[in-house]
Amino acid sequence: MEYTHKPVLLNECLDALSVRPDGVYVDGTLGRAGHSREIAKRLTAGRLIAIDRDKAALDEAPHRLEGYMDRVTLVRGNFGDLTEILAGLGVDGVDGMLFDLGVSSPQLDDGSRGFSYLQDAPLDMRMDQSAPLTARDVVNGWDQEELRRILWQYGEERYSGLIAAAIVRERARAAIETTGQLAELIRSAMPAKARREKQHPAKRSFQAIRIAVNDELGEVERMLEGAWKALNPGGRLAVISFHSLEDRLVKTAYAQWAKGCTCPPDFPVCVCGKTPRVRLVGKRPITASEQELEENPRARSAKLRVAERLSR
Repeated sequence: MEYTHKPVLLNECLDALSVRPDGVYVDGTLGRAGHSREIAKRLTAGRLIAIDRDKAALDEAPHRLEGYMDRVTLVRGNFGDLTEILAGLGVDGVDGMLFDLGVSSPQLDDGSRGFSYLQDAPLDMRMDQSAPLTARDVVNGWDQEELRRILWQYGEERYSGLIAAAIVRERARAAIETTGQLAELIRSAMPAKARREKQHPAKRSFQAIRIAVNDELGEVERMLEGAWKALNPGGRLAVISFHSLEDRLVKTAYAQWAKGCTCPPDFPVCVCGKTPRVRLVGKRPITASEQELEENPRARSAKLRVAERLSR
């Protein structure tokens, strides 16, 4: 499939990481290597560790990183396993990390992957196509209450109950096999006023099912716990999120690390002895400029948060 890949918030990410030519960096979401290529360009004696769970991304990486592969280590894995990945490579500290969360544009654009409600394809939605759980398994196998829960919790879908009930009724007649079937089923389960909204009726539900299939929020939590520990003093963690659930996890983790002391507010002095682990770089998340939005509308919901490690 031909497409033009536009890495989101590219200049802002490079400014945030402040890449040193001899530094060690991690791109935890290689994707189509837009960010990785620009980081690798700035290295001489340094090293970039590029991680992705999608074999297609890793297969294309040598071509996309042509001329820079001598300073790149490719790893197939989940960024939630960051601690184990770095240990396996013998890396005990890094100078910067970037994580571009959520589904990548090529995955959305490739209709056969089953991420899109706009193209009919088998229900899949796996970022790692060797993983056992598919969207078909979730839609046809999870009970009604669990379906309702994920639609509400991960998609913030206010008609989650109606949609879950409709899915269970339909699959009792025959298995739901394709994205087109599911999208139409979701649309028909919603009230007429909801179907008239600007946003596609299936958008929130597809997001929810995708998050469940790939355990996206769990992976983010595990990544955050491992990332700050792996940073060298002065190293920076840059995370781009695209929806409120991811951003809330990042914002909360950063705030806890930056606060340090956990004593109750009414304690006259600190007795816990905890000190801030990071410094927040900027009080507000960084968002796309108007120029970038004109060139890449998918950047509209992107938020970049940056934290700098203070000490070991």
